[in-house]
Amino acid sequence: QVQLVESGGGLVQAGGSLRLSCAASGSRFRLDGMGWYRQAPGDPRELVAHITSGGSTNYAASVKGRFTISRDNAKDTVYLEMNSLKPENRAVYYCHARYFGDMYWGQGSQVPVAS
Repeated sequence: QVQLVESGGGLVQAGGSLRLSCAASGSRFRLDGMGWYRQAPGDPRELVAHITSGGSTNYAASVKGRFTISRDNAKDTVYLEMNSLKPENRAVYYCHARYFGDMYWGQGSQVPVAS
């Protein structure tokens, strides 16, 4: 059973930066794709960024150029560096990982962005 534990969320001012981390445990082999989704109140969960086990990335159009996803396979950890945050980026951010076809989720990190 894979468990994902997130850290790094918190209040940030518009224009500021924040780094989220998500550490996985319980896997015997390398995790497949990892990434981040977010969900704002009243909205569906949406993909923010994804990174494959080989390091290929893709981003939602709205965050491209401002957010950077990376992973440390030795630590089974995925990161999301968020720069130039906007009030509309306010959401709960969830990390996810795929392992042998199953999807696992972190507990969610609140990212309130003050205008």
